[in-house]
Amino acid sequence: MRPYFEKMTPFGKTLTDKQKEGAVESSGDIKRVEQQVAEAVEAVKNAGMPEEILKKRGQLNVWERIEYLIDPGTWCPLHTLYNPQFNEEGTTGVIDGLAKINGKWAVVIGFNNKVMAGAWIAGQADNQLRVTDMAKRLHIPLVWIVNCSGVKLTEQQEVYANRRGNGTTFFRHAELEKLGVPIIAGIYGTNPAGGGYQGISPTILLAHKDANIAVGGGGIVGGMSPKGSFDEDGAEQLIEATRHFKQVPPGSVPIHYNETGFFKEVYETEEGVLDALKKYVDMTPAYDPNFFRVAEPKEPKFPGEDINHIVAFNQKRSYSLDEMLARIFDNSEHMEFKPDYGPEVYTGLAKINGLLIGFIGNRQGFLGAKYPEYAPYPGIGGKLYRQGLIKMNEFVTLCGRDRVPIVWFQDTSGIDVGDIAEKAELLGLGQSLIYSIEQTDVPQICIVLRKGTAAAHYIMGGPTANNHNAFTLGTPTTEIYVMHGETAAAASFSRRLVKEKDAGRPLGPVIDKMNDLAREYYDNSRPVYCANRGYVDEIVSFPEIRKYIVAFAGCAYQNPVSICPHHHMMIPRIIKG
Repeated sequence: MRPYFEKMTPFGKTLTDKQKEGAVESSGDIKRVEQQVAEAVEAVKNAGMPEEILKKRGQLNVWERIEYLIDPGTWCPLHTLYNPQFNEEGTTGVIDGLAKINGKWAVVIGFNNKVMAGAWIAGQADNQLRVTDMAKRLHIPLVWIVNCSGVKLTEQQEVYANRRGNGTTFFRHAELEKLGVPIIAGIYGTNPAGGGYQGISPTILLAHKDANIAVGGGGIVGGMSPKGSFDEDGAEQLIEATRHFKQVPPGSVPIHYNETGFFKEVYETEEGVLDALKKYVDMTPAYDPNFFRVAEPKEPKFPGEDINHIVAFNQKRSYSLDEMLARIFDNSEHMEFKPDYGPEVYTGLAKINGLLIGFIGNRQGFLGAKYPEYAPYPGIGGKLYRQGLIKMNEFVTLCGRDRVPIVWFQDTSGIDVGDIAEKAELLGLGQSLIYSIEQTDVPQICIVLRKGTAAAHYIMGGPTANNHNAFTLGTPTTEIYVMHGETAAAASFSRRLVKEKDAGRPLGPVIDKMNDLAREYYDNSRPVYCANRGYVDEIVSFPEIRKYIVAFAGCAYQNPVSICPHHHMMIPRIIKG
């Protein structure tokens, strides 16, 4: 199959000075949003106790631990701004992402020991579930840096119980192990109760000399009052118990290394634990990337920074998706699937770091007077029509057959609507695409370039594709909402306007409510808000997109659960004809 893959069709053009000059205002708007994102990330890093206190205790912070653990230049952070319950800490208390460790990709997650000593806090449970889901979908090791003081007891109702509470993580760990996905934990500090289960549930436990894991801590062991309430005698007993367990916490190294043997290895220094994590990741199964490569890795012919001048900040302006893709694909080459059918959608194969990936994305702009063929009105890019939906169904299904991971680029205003569209079966074809994704069973990611709107956000590989979407990225131009705010305001208040008009009452109060709703839609669809709520898993700059796709490709091909030999693949042959 070498002739198919080594030299694909080149595409893309060098941006002219005139094009760059015409995009100055747009790129300036993009940079301003990037600054907002950077400030929000910095606030997360500054959350919790001052750095000096941690240093006096002789501890590294979670970012220093991760930096020491991973290969330089490979860190792809995820969920940095995730805070779905907008808790007072300003973070979920865990830091995670994808990275290489001694050349192998892993999902890495660590408790933020600056924030309540790594306690369970509001929003953290769902963050952990997103991480375990990612390790499951990508079938790569999950590496934990455990430093967890257990439940934030003053807000236990936010974290302890529920179908997706913090305890669900332990069942997810068991599920990963059942599927052959190893969980390797480096354990620091005091880890009682929930922290104890964070420590005991992984596959391999590597401990710092001062670490402990236990069913309960000193306060829990001594905190039960047989009287049902507290008095001075009870307080004295609690003081004594606390002093004892502060000196000798339950579940320390003498117990879990010398007696139970739960700790596989114990180290004197923090770095020793991290070196041991590297050693055990080395032992995990992984193919050499060259086993799956179809060509030598090559950088795109055009710089990624160009994308800031290609993708328009103004949502009403079109741009060339193809030119953007030429800044992402190896050597700016591709094999497009059915280019003359369903023109509103790009589908095709390309190489990322020499590995084959399927790409699907929304094209923008005017599609021609005679398209869609079933309607008397012209088609506009970003909207989905019959041919585009059929083409995506075919391509996704073939990617499943050929075991090709998929990257979706979303910039969609929705699916065509009205009786004409219903006669063209668009409702059924949209659900058919969901079925195609679900039965395909290959790793997928979604990148919301600009608009993620209406049902199109679901059917184009969005985060709702839980079983297959490993993660979703946003950009400085991302907006996610069920419909545009002005459309929502008109839909919500149009009948009220009629009533007020017919009654002879002033329209001003209703108009004010309409403007308020439109503004609320706008504010609640900004990139930082989307990341806070988990609509996307990280906001990345346009030049960073390729780095994340490289990471995704490396993960997807590192230890796949099924394989299609290159010479058995059908997509390249169908494209060639």
